[in-house]
Amino acid sequence: MPPISYMNLKAPEGEKDILLHTCCAPCSSAIIECMMANGLRPLVFYFNPNIYPLEEYEIRKAECTRHARSLGLTIVDGDYSHAEWLNEMRGMEDEPERGRRCLKCFKLRLCASARYAMENGYKVFTTTLASSRWKSPEQINEAGRYAASCYPGTVFWEQNWRKGGLSERRRQLLEEHRFYNQRYCGCEFSMRSLSLHVKEI
Repeated sequence: MPPISYMNLKAPEGEKDILLHTCCAPCSSAIIECMMANGLRPLVFYFNPNIYPLEEYEIRKAECTRHARSLGLTIVDGDYSHAEWLNEMRGMEDEPERGRRCLKCFKLRLCASARYAMENGYKVFTTTLASSRWKSPEQINEAGRYAASCYPGTVFWEQNWRKGGLSERRRQLLEEHRFYNQRYCGCEFSMRSLSLHVKEI
């Protein structure tokens, strides 16, 4: 196989150590590889209390852990508090995907990322959420900027993780590593949306 050619990456303010909030191994694999090829070292931060059920959460965490450790990277488990997440989403259960509930979910998860970054000496944080074509980049960037404003000294790295060949490389790594590949965002509400979509088809 010819060598992989990645886009040039430069983190904000020239930082080399980056906190990378990750949602799953398929979404993070190409991003991590690209970061490392550019001399950056991500700390993998797995904080996803939205994921339902617990078994799904554990499978995704295990895949992220397997991949991070194979690369010699540190992965941090941000803990699972789905009941608290549900309480935060109360009143928005019937919101459509990419609606108010998604934005609030992004803010919650990225605020936790920014807080961990601040408390552990990381200035720059970013997220693999922006690599998914099912997510709104505008919402993710809004949530990231909000999180950074809540934790002075942190900077949210707004990067389009779908470009520069990363989407294609993601598909290749998915096959190479045989990652578990989920079919829904993670929460029970996105699961319901998928079920309704399948029935309509």
